[in-house]
Amino acid sequence: MSEKDQTGPGETGEDLREETAEAAPELAEHDTANARVAELEKKLEEANAATLYAQAEMQNIRRRAEKEAKDARAYAVTQFARDVLSVADNLSRALGAIPGDLREDDKMKGLVTGLEATGREFETVFTRHGIAKITAMGEQLDPNRHQAMMEVPSEEAEPGTIVQEIQTGYMINDRLLRPALVGVAKKPE
Repeated sequence: MSEKDQTGPGETGEDLREETAEAAPELAEHDTANARVAELEKKLEEANAATLYAQAEMQNIRRRAEKEAKDARAYAVTQFARDVLSVADNLSRALGAIPGDLREDDKMKGLVTGLEATGREFETVFTRHGIAKITAMGEQLDPNRHQAMMEVPSEEAEPGTIVQEIQTGYMINDRLLRPALVGVAKKPE
């Protein structure tokens, strides 16, 4: 095929070479523009991915902060509650130590009634703040809620059953505030 066959009507190979030479800078500019567009699209994808990652990270931080704030509200009084438990224990021991004849004495009746009312108020306040006594007597030893202080020989109770409560345990919401100090049954020797 000759140059004449490859050209259109009235064009020569020389004309095509001239057109191609004139179009070469435009083609090079077009190729550069395409490369730049591809580069910018890649950067845009990277920026979008980084934005999505940052949004996910912010959402995780927000959730963590909400959980920490919720826990802080729920358990902020933990140390104070532990301190107050010893006061409640002493009050309970004092009430338990009052002999029956003093409870009937007219001079002491008001004092005993006041101490009993104070004990009930402690229980009401504890309940209001999510503090509850741990059930121990007759239960199987649960190391998450009970602390065994001694073993007591017993024929009536199964080994591992709590048969004596030395100190009442408490939970604050779903967390252990203070374990119950207990005596656990064992088989007699």
